[in-house]
Amino acid sequence: MNTISSISNAKEVITGKAAVRAIFVVSFVLMTALGAYVRIPLPFTPIPVTLQTFFVLLCGAVLGRGLGSFAQAGYVGLGVLGLPLFQGYAAGITHLAGPTGGYLVGFITASIVIGALFEKNRGRDSFPYVFFAMLIGLLTIYACGVTWLMAGYKLNLAKAFLAGVIPFIPGAVFKLVAASWVYAKIRKRCEQVLR
Repeated sequence: MNTISSISNAKEVITGKAAVRAIFVVSFVLMTALGAYVRIPLPFTPIPVTLQTFFVLLCGAVLGRGLGSFAQAGYVGLGVLGLPLFQGYAAGITHLAGPTGGYLVGFITASIVIGALFEKNRGRDSFPYVFFAMLIGLLTIYACGVTWLMAGYKLNLAKAFLAGVIPFIPGAVFKLVAASWVYAKIRKRCEQVLR
């Protein structure tokens, strides 16, 4: 009788964890979309300032590389399929081919990188390590964005860097510090709920 009860309890826990993970994934898709709506266009670059990177950094840290990249791929996929989730309420495959396309790919890649860094060094939750892992993720986003600007728009490295990185450094530092601080505060609770 105890065995049957423990199996039943285990199934409930597994089912409950799956539901919680699904809710977290959907939440990060929505938060990334909302981050796109917080948009400051800049006159000297086709790339606007958005709040998306804040949520992408948290996504990789909270959900890990598997669920984190799934959430970001879901965000990009839904936008490509026609939901107005991209910055400027845009949608469609043409937006993915535009100047911000590399950054969108970078969102997925950064979630993998950040998640992998946390999974590899589980237990290292000091603010400096969280900051370091998220910094690597942020640099991954910029690397994808700059590479896309160079390949798709025939910009040399200097011009792509000026258009795709330099204007965003002050905001990026703020979002990086804020995301690191928030994660350091919620990490233990998230691990209890998700793992």
